[in-house]
Amino acid sequence: MRHSRSLIRLLAVALVAAAVLGASGCKWFRKGSDLYAGPPETRPLEVPPDLDRPDTSGAMLVPETGSVTRSSMAAPATPQPNGFAVAGDLDSVFTRVGEVLAATPGLTIVNRAQLLGTYDVDYQDAKFLVRVTRTDNGAYVAAVDPRGLPAAGEPPQRLIEALRAALAP
Repeated sequence: MRHSRSLIRLLAVALVAAAVLGASGCKWFRKGSDLYAGPPETRPLEVPPDLDRPDTSGAMLVPETGSVTRSSMAAPATPQPNGFAVAGDLDSVFTRVGEVLAATPGLTIVNRAQLLGTYDVDYQDAKFLVRVTRTDNGAYVAAVDPRGLPAAGEPPQRLIEALRAALAP
């Protein structure tokens, strides 16, 4: 009888061990893919082939013309009432305009951008740009608003007249 009790105990322990191993997810008792065994949040996404990359065919189209800066643009064909032509290369005219602007009473140079060929100025309660652009025979000096259109009003016209008088040969 003793022997049958120990055999029943051993058999009970083996059954409990098999049940624990089976319920714990041991690979021997489990079927299926490891990728889809977890919860839905951790499963890999299935993306259709045409949606796996964004369409970049129209992105970042490179223009066929070279880079254009404001200082390399041609001056207007007809003279503006607030602009004039000056003989000389662009850099020297830009420097001379800066010297005249610095010596003009009541004028403050807020900012200068030689690459763009512009001086941002405050003159007689008006804010506008003095732009120097390259032309075929020199440079063109004009007063423009921040959009690049001719600056309106009396202060820009007065300043252009003063620049024209100071830069005349």
